[in-house]
Amino acid sequence: MLVFENVSKFYRLGGVKKTILTDFSFSFPGDRNVAIMGRNGVGKSTMMRLMAGIEPPDYGHVYRTSRVSWPLGFAGGFNGSMTGIENIRFVSRIYGQDTEAVIAYVKDFAELGRSLRLPIKTYSSGMKARLAFGLSMAIDFNIYLIDEITAVGDEDFKKKSQAVFQDKLARSQIIMISHSPTTIRQYCDCGMLLEGNRIRFFDDVSDLLHAYGA
Repeated sequence: MLVFENVSKFYRLGGVKKTILTDFSFSFPGDRNVAIMGRNGVGKSTMMRLMAGIEPPDYGHVYRTSRVSWPLGFAGGFNGSMTGIENIRFVSRIYGQDTEAVIAYVKDFAELGRSLRLPIKTYSSGMKARLAFGLSMAIDFNIYLIDEITAVGDEDFKKKSQAVFQDKLARSQIIMISHSPTTIRQYCDCGMLLEGNRIRFFDDVSDLLHAYGA
């Protein structure tokens, strides 16, 4: 279960208050794949970070009774001074995983070789994304959060990533941000449209896409 209860979230930038959510309550369906759509800047990624627990709400609560992933491809939670291996160990302990088993999986999957022994701050953005994706695939989640990214790297790595991702989806739910109607139709069956401070839920993904394109 993933529930927002009276959640408000805002930022102050240069003395200007930008409101993302105001007293928002919603219980995400536990047996469906949910799309999140909206124009750039309306707060889609912020909402996903709230789901993951990466950011706290200013008011209200986010309740999770299911294991929720971080957004796939999100590398912002890595400690730049720690090595790839050290970051894997840290995340594995947080989620109560067999540390050595997770390290072995990520080594094989991410194909970063000796770079795993280097500090994250030396990584390119692509290397960070591969590490983040591999680590998210190494841990079984009930809900996978996807922010525009389903695979990274060269074509061979993308094919491998897609195969593993599809296997995960057979047993898990996804909540996905995307601007692509094709991607949304492929993965989701319902969704919500963010329009400034207004949020509309659509039980049918076709209705969501129609509203988004209107």
